[in-house]
Amino acid sequence: MTTALKAGDVAPAFDMAADGGGRASLAALGGKTVVLYFYPKDDTSGCTNEAKGFTEAAADFAAAGAVVVGVSKDSVASHDRFKAKYSLDLTLGSDPEGAVLEAYGVWVEKSMYGRQYMGIERATFLIDGAGKIARVWRKVKVPGHVAEVLAAAKAL
Repeated sequence: MTTALKAGDVAPAFDMAADGGGRASLAALGGKTVVLYFYPKDDTSGCTNEAKGFTEAAADFAAAGAVVVGVSKDSVASHDRFKAKYSLDLTLGSDPEGAVLEAYGVWVEKSMYGRQYMGIERATFLIDGAGKIARVWRKVKVPGHVAEVLAAAKAL
């Protein structure tokens, strides 16, 4: 088990397939503020509301010099359907092997109805232009989260 990432740590590098046949990599975003958020599954209620929230605030994030990247284990094809269905305006990275999830410590043991299983913790990392983690939100509750992340991005 890796030590939990915290503000001030160097953000782990990532490079993964993304929606639309593209790539999402920290190196390609060098110098920009990156909002890297992890979510459990495309087209589920909480994940849809979170993605729609980031999309509604896309212009505000852009004005703050920030790029939003969502990550789950879903396939690129699933991400493409998800984006098209809700007109989402953000990059969705596909991490089916879970390497990025592990690097950021969000592949965790969860519990539902008394059953233990491994899953993605809803978490957001704000990475500054120098590649350092500025803020970390874990066990994210969707209502109000986008506004909180936007305020932190503007403050950088």
